Amino acid sequence: MAADAPPRFVNRLLGWAPTWFIARLLLVSAYLLGGVTKLADWPGAVAEQAHFGLYPAGLWAALTILVEISGPLLILAGRLVWLGAGMLGVFTVLAAMVANAFWTLPAGADRFMATNAFFEHLGLAGGFVLVALVARQAR
Repeated sequence: MAADAPPRFVNRLLGWAPTWFIARLLLVSAYLLGGVTKLADWPGAVAEQAHFGLYPAGLWAALTILVEISGPLLILAGRLVWLGAGMLGVFTVLAAMVANAFWTLPAGADRFMATNAFFEHLGLAGGFVLVALVARQAR
């Protein structure tokens, strides 16, 4: 076995048929839940967009719900994965810039937390690129 080869149990896990679906479900679960929650609480969804200064808030709420539901469904269905991943990746970067603009905050705990959240969101966007790459390779 090569020095960089994964252990047998890791190979089994990665080769297990449901692993690909479960990994995608874990990646998109917050978006899917967020979209369904916003859909169930339309006034709250509109208020959230207004809170971030996005107007017309109703339009931004509708677009957010559309992306947060359709993007995950495309990824989970394995159809147009590149589109679903692209939608969620762009959405995630834009949302991070709006909600976690750490560069506008003074030094301190709030800036520290916003910086962490911003870069966590960039990591998620990278995960969507990887999902699109894996899906393309699997074709």
